[in-house]
Amino acid sequence: MPPTAEARRIPYRRARGDAVERAARDMLVAAGLREIARNANFRVGELDLVMRDHDCLVFVEVRYRRDARFGGGAASVDARKQLRLVRAAQVFLLRHPAWAMLPCRFDVIEAEGDPDSPRLHWIRAAFSA
Repeated sequence: MPPTAEARRIPYRRARGDAVERAARDMLVAAGLREIARNANFRVGELDLVMRDHDCLVFVEVRYRRDARFGGGAASVDARKQLRLVRAAQVFLLRHPAWAMLPCRFDVIEAEGDPDSPRLHWIRAAFSA
């Protein structure tokens, strides 16, 4: 049986997401942040990027929209998504206690346009826990 249209889109979505996350990571590294982890998956949620900004641990959510007419990426990080990110960050800190003493921040990177060279907008301290 041939794969469904949705099944054929999944590898494309993953490749598109990887390209956008790489662009976001490269932008953050160029700004002086250091990568700690990428795509940290836990039962409670996923952390796209975990970075270190001087003495601060930064949990970064990367949100891609091909077109921002229906709301940008930051608008999609609603209270429910924020809770999932906070819970994933808590699990990350439990599993990596060496980082637990640092202050933490939640950033969002909005990406839109061509996934191979997206326009990026970095929202520092997009929400607090």
